[in-house]
Amino acid sequence: MTVGLTADRKGAPDSETLRNALRRWEYNKNRREADRPAEVAAALNWVRKTSVPLADLAEFEGITMALGACARKLDGTAAAPSYYTRRRRVLYNVLKYAVQRKRLAVNPIDGLDWKPTEDDEVREEVDPAVVPSPRQMTELLTAVSYAGPRRGPRMVAFFACVYYAMMRPGEVVSLRESDCKLPATGWGRLTLAGSKPSVGTEWTDSGEYHDDRGLKGRHRKAKRPVPIPPDLVRILRGHIDRYGVGSDGRLFRTERGGVLLPSGYGRTWHKARTLALAPAEEASGLARRPYDLRHAGVSLRLNAGVPPTQVAEWAGHSVEVLLKIYAKVIAGQDHLWEGRIDDALGG
Repeated sequence: MTVGLTADRKGAPDSETLRNALRRWEYNKNRREADRPAEVAAALNWVRKTSVPLADLAEFEGITMALGACARKLDGTAAAPSYYTRRRRVLYNVLKYAVQRKRLAVNPIDGLDWKPTEDDEVREEVDPAVVPSPRQMTELLTAVSYAGPRRGPRMVAFFACVYYAMMRPGEVVSLRESDCKLPATGWGRLTLAGSKPSVGTEWTDSGEYHDDRGLKGRHRKAKRPVPIPPDLVRILRGHIDRYGVGSDGRLFRTERGGVLLPSGYGRTWHKARTLALAPAEEASGLARRPYDLRHAGVSLRLNAGVPPTQVAEWAGHSVEVLLKIYAKVIAGQDHLWEGRIDDALGG
């Protein structure tokens, strides 16, 4: 967004150098005062000279330009609503700080009735075409076990959690044995209490690649219970029997006991898709990302007729967000509701 608030692109450094200078130096408090390479110093000097004055953001044209920048990705296309919301929140807090420092009289976003233009309109809907069916999911999870003789079998339960429990990958990385109720028969329960998202060593206080956080969108000590079907109970029991748990109780680690990285489980998933899918399916967007398995789990419950309020609670969404993201999935349920209405009418 900083680059989007420059008055003149004349003399601008190349995009990669500029964003590297901002992200790795200016925005990183641990390196902000360190000696900088000449090209980094030059790029930051250009930003300081060409950035629009803060006072411009108090005007309608200035603040809408800033919000428009929040609504676009690097390639100029519309950002997802969640991405836009995060950036707008950051911008709001920056302006709030400016008010506290008496650099602005009021926060210009307060009371502003502004929505992205058609070009900037933010969209985030799950395309049903990327959501694997239950049959395809069974085949994909089987393929994971063959995606590398040592890593593949260890990762089956990981991807099964994303699908059957609708978990975010960072939540699966953080899952501990004490979070799991896994009876010998029937349904089980996971009580999710945290997440270990991958943020990079430069952005954590500990210097670790992962950050220990609470559940997304909830206070730090909140927990989210999720009922899990017998298939996942069986898979998790088998995983624990075969691989045990880490010294901290976590179920999923690397072979050397380290924290799983997106690059590692991403490669495993890529191999599994190649093994499980037909060439046309692999070339499509079907289950392209591990996160698409979470979409599949949510879609499965919605298509089974579970009320959206309940699905949202299990998945860790607000109802509003769930209805927006899965609008096309819900819209495809007409035949289900028509049949139930027929039954109610005695037809």
